[in-house]
Amino acid sequence: MSSRVEIKLPKMGESVAEATITNWIKKVGDKVMVDETIVEIATDKVDSEVPSEVEGILTECFFKENEVAQIGDVLAIITVPNIEACDIDTSDELSGLQLPDLEKQIQDAIQTTKGIDVTIDSLNTKDNRQSSSRFYSPLVKQIAFKEGLSSEELESIIGTGKHNRVTKDDILTYLSKRSTVLKQSDLSSDEALFLTETEPEYKQIPQSSIIEGSVTELSRMGKIISKHMTDSLSRSAHVQSFIEVDVTAIWEWRDKIKATFLKKEGQKFTFTPIFMEAVAQTLRKFPLLNSVLEGNKIIHKPNINLGMATALNTNDLIVPVIPNADQLSLVGLTKAVNNLADKARKGQLNADDVQNGTYTVTNIGAFGTLMGTPIINQPQSGILAIGAIRKVVSVIETQQGDTIGIRKKLFLSHSYDHRLINGAMGGKFILEVKNYLENWDTSRSL
Repeated sequence: MSSRVEIKLPKMGESVAEATITNWIKKVGDKVMVDETIVEIATDKVDSEVPSEVEGILTECFFKENEVAQIGDVLAIITVPNIEACDIDTSDELSGLQLPDLEKQIQDAIQTTKGIDVTIDSLNTKDNRQSSSRFYSPLVKQIAFKEGLSSEELESIIGTGKHNRVTKDDILTYLSKRSTVLKQSDLSSDEALFLTETEPEYKQIPQSSIIEGSVTELSRMGKIISKHMTDSLSRSAHVQSFIEVDVTAIWEWRDKIKATFLKKEGQKFTFTPIFMEAVAQTLRKFPLLNSVLEGNKIIHKPNINLGMATALNTNDLIVPVIPNADQLSLVGLTKAVNNLADKARKGQLNADDVQNGTYTVTNIGAFGTLMGTPIINQPQSGILAIGAIRKVVSVIETQQGDTIGIRKKLFLSHSYDHRLINGAMGGKFILEVKNYLENWDTSRSL
């Protein structure tokens, strides 16, 4: 007897209700191994894979590529010989095939794939090392074998899949880093401008690779971002306020403690957690900016979950979230920022990492921009853009009178939903952030 096993679209975090089918790794008639990827999917937050929990033959696919499935929808049927039914119909007829024909198809597929499995499995004995007990899907093994990865290299890759298995994205990310020599950007100098050291290197599309007059299609993530931005503009009444902030004291304080912090914590101490702390603490005084407007009702969010807009190596953008940011110490914020930036750089963010943000901070100064008009990250009510730190000639007030000096300053650009936040509150909010930063306690220790 053969049984039909349903492969359903799994739950992928809070507020994720659907996913787009992007690529069928397996086709109808293919043999499928336990934990082997069947199909690649994408939400508006992250890409993922759906693995098989059984070994058998893929006999039905219910969605085409680029179609949208809801959480819990049956994506495919895997036929498993000689086991009891798993949650499903145990009929002897599958997709119009009679049982004898189906069993013959299963046996033919098994015979066809035997030689391939032996060849791929030989990867783990490369260089006369013992075979690893860690599970790798045939797809990952094929990539590793083709790229000449040793067993040690494969073992060293951090897996983000179920039970920490290595996914296709994990190994491709590893290979891209393996073959790339990272260059130090001229913008990374503290004497140039504010650049978050944990941001991934931004690689613009080479202009020489763009053919004039040609037509290219947006990437999948590019399409999602495009829709998200235009939906935001049509939903919220965007208005902006700007303010200049003197961060000279913070600059000097950070410069004084960053080496000690690196030695003690093993992590870099950037400006980002400082600004995140200022925003999180200010939101406690302006809870309306941490709220959501749904129709004519205001949803007051109980937690301050700060989104951190992060540029990816693909020229795309993602916003990982720091939950309860106002409850974290500066050390805790630093570790959270570094961890999320590192996961974003490696393509290891999961659905929970990008959920439930209540307010967003974006560092437009990382690329030299002084100020901007950021688009609100729906369904939030506001977003703060941090401009580049630059040296400016400034009037300094002293007890002896005004004098001229060199100060380090930046602009904060605040976009907010005018349906909920009026200009007075929007302006007072960034004034409070400014005061928090300019009155920084320089005797503070970490």
